[in-house]
Amino acid sequence: MSESTNVLGIGSRVKHPAFGDGVIVEVDVAAYKVCFITYGLKYVGKDYDEWDIIEAIPFTEAISFNEAEEGLIKILRAWSGISEVVELGDKWVDGVMILKPGEEGLKSKEIPIDTFFHKIVMVRDRLRVMEQRINSSKKLSDEDKVNLQQYLTRIYGSLTTFNVLFKYKADHFTGEKS
Repeated sequence: MSESTNVLGIGSRVKHPAFGDGVIVEVDVAAYKVCFITYGLKYVGKDYDEWDIIEAIPFTEAISFNEAEEGLIKILRAWSGISEVVELGDKWVDGVMILKPGEEGLKSKEIPIDTFFHKIVMVRDRLRVMEQRINSSKKLSDEDKVNLQQYLTRIYGSLTTFNVLFKYKADHFTGEKS
């Protein structure tokens, strides 16, 4: 068996006992350069065997910058709390949402729309992370994954009311298509 068949490739996901979740971003002669979510870039020897290999990408001699970038973006979306920049529609900038109780004598509450919008985007991002974790789970059966995916689709559908806040249609929530 050649050495390259045992070598992890760029984009492989690992879980290190000390550094946590990471992704291999470079393969050197004796070590992997790994980007850990919490600890940044670290070198780990190729013979290190104390980590869990979450997703092994086959080693290839050369990889294009675009392939590496696409792999890293996919991994960051799946593993981190980092959210993409989503713009509020221009008509809502500096706007205020007023919650007026139906009960007499209670005070209304004003919330800046951009604060509310940020919370909606965070909900969406967390749903996406949940979706990724469900899909990559080794413990769930395919039937369980499909059932949970249907619930997520319905949740997205319930949130379509808030699409009016988004500047770009590509950022909208989408539910079940009839």
